[in-house]
Amino acid sequence: MADRTPPLGVEELHALVAGGEIDTVVLAFPDMQGRLQGKRFAARFFLDEVLHHGTEGCTYLLAVDAEMNTVDGYAMSSWDRGYGDFALRPDLTTLRRIPWHPGTAFVHADLAWEDGSPVVAAPRQILRSQLARLAEHGLTAQVGTELEFIVFKDTYEAAWDANYRGLTPVNQYNVDYSVLGTGRVEPLLRRIRNEMAGAGLTVESAKGECNPGQHEITFRYDEALVTCDQHALYKTGAKEIAAQEGVSLTFMAKYDEREGNSCHIHLSLTGEDGTSAMPGPDGGMSPLMRHFLAGQLAALRDFSLLYAPHINSYKRFQPGSFAPTAVAWGHDNRTCALRVVGHGRSLRFENRLPGGDVNPYLAVAGMIAAGLHGVERELELPEPCPGNAYTAGFAHVPTTLREAAALWEDSPLARAAFGDEVVDHYRTMARVELDAFDAAVTDWELRRSFERM
Repeated sequence: MADRTPPLGVEELHALVAGGEIDTVVLAFPDMQGRLQGKRFAARFFLDEVLHHGTEGCTYLLAVDAEMNTVDGYAMSSWDRGYGDFALRPDLTTLRRIPWHPGTAFVHADLAWEDGSPVVAAPRQILRSQLARLAEHGLTAQVGTELEFIVFKDTYEAAWDANYRGLTPVNQYNVDYSVLGTGRVEPLLRRIRNEMAGAGLTVESAKGECNPGQHEITFRYDEALVTCDQHALYKTGAKEIAAQEGVSLTFMAKYDEREGNSCHIHLSLTGEDGTSAMPGPDGGMSPLMRHFLAGQLAALRDFSLLYAPHINSYKRFQPGSFAPTAVAWGHDNRTCALRVVGHGRSLRFENRLPGGDVNPYLAVAGMIAAGLHGVERELELPEPCPGNAYTAGFAHVPTTLREAAALWEDSPLARAAFGDEVVDHYRTMARVELDAFDAAVTDWELRRSFERM
């Protein structure tokens, strides 16, 4: 990665702490779901101790289910291994203030074992490994994520008590691109935009979406790791700001039977000279981009677990829903899983599979690994889909987590790109979720069966 000036320098942090403006520092890392896990430190202790030596966290943080229950099957952490610690090492290029918590700074951490070796199944390390592979080709990935959410007038506590049913969205109808509709919730959107800008993120815009209460705030693209770090911080911060405002919002892929929350991921490549490697001399796609895009198609089904990691993720993939079902690409074609957009230096492709529940580190790592598969084998790109990919007879993306997990586990491509430890670790994550879901009795079953069966 190129050298970067962090949003907040260490010397500036020392001055802010000495002046009483900063009293707390949050050190956190993304877990398997992309959620931030870590500790809040007294700022002076952070500067005196944690800044130089890091801290510790229990290894179970990468070996639990979504509800933080300990589960069997993970090689790195178990009762038999004693649930020890790994080290959290601050990445000072990510140091920043977070305005929605007074007097608070934040920094991302990398995970390492006691001997200093990286925790290879940690999402941030998985992405770092693929970026290192990309760098061997003299390339850097530029990434932007577009993350949708639905806002409700209910607090998180009220939503929990209601079992997340019967909640009141902040808009009662489709407000896609509606200035009036976004104006209805502008105090919340404005606060999120401004306070993310105060944390060093470059905000582009906010717009309404289709599902009642659904909105999207977008940020300027950046280097891949930077974008993923900002994505994780934004997702946490937006929830925290919503809670402070007495409302709630969800990024879950499919809250109800209407439009789901997507997270379209845009990716382009730059060469060592900093110019885009995507356009060719004729204004079309360069051979590199064609190979890279062909790799996306070749790996799309095998890597679907990285793009759609949960049971709920697969509820989005419905015909005519603007969520893709076809393993296809097209020029500015929203019916395809892969959409090529932009011109000249802005030429890029968009992966439309991920939902709002995606772990961005894993998804971007998957896109890079898939692209390198295409580049290294000089895969040929098939013709684009010019029309409706939903009905054009292309191969189908996986329809369930069970199917995606089996494809991932049995994929030679995945094992070659990520290694057995990573493949087995995230296959276990999928198994844990499937076992929990298979044991659950749903509202749908109760409604259909309680009296009538």
